[in-house]
Amino acid sequence: MRAARYILAGAALCIGTVALAQNTTNNNAFRYRWRDASGHSYFSDSLSPEAMKAGYDVVNAQGMVVRHVERQLTADERAAARKVADQQAAALQAQQQRQREDAQMLNAYPDEAAFSAAKNAELDNFEQAARTTRINLQGQEKALADLLARAGDLERAKQPVPKTLNDRIAEQRTTVSNLRATLQRQMAAKEAARASTDSQLRHYRELKAADAASRP
Repeated sequence: MRAARYILAGAALCIGTVALAQNTTNNNAFRYRWRDASGHSYFSDSLSPEAMKAGYDVVNAQGMVVRHVERQLTADERAAARKVADQQAAALQAQQQRQREDAQMLNAYPDEAAFSAAKNAELDNFEQAARTTRINLQGQEKALADLLARAGDLERAKQPVPKTLNDRIAEQRTTVSNLRATLQRQMAAKEAARASTDSQLRHYRELKAADAASRP
């Protein structure tokens, strides 16, 4: 009789343990829910290709959504997302570079007088380069005029102009043309630097005002 009671108690304990294990397993189980293009909902104990393509919810045993997973992107969508990410990264890099340049500007020029002095020195460098080119151009133009005068004298004297003289005239014209183009580029660079200096000065003033306002 006592042995029978032990057997029955052991059986009850096993049954209870199995039931508890099953209940625990069910409580911790997750299912997957997704909707098709028509809006119909589907549930599954395992992920299907359709769920991954459509995007799905992870649902616990109580029917609560514990996580949402977006649908898979197409190749075109992935390419577009990469493009947007690259653009955002480039914009962030440019912003960080501007911030570094602004900090360098404030450190390099403690006040507006120092800023103006440095920028005027840069403009003077442009002017000096243009002045050197201008002087060289004047000398080369005079040399060309002398060669042309010699050729003109020969032509008026009804004498042929030597090939060597014609070649020198052609070379001198090329030299003069190149110097004129160089002078034009230098003057354009000077004007661009002047305009940039004006813009930088306005930006410098804004930075100084913002810096002063941020100080206690």
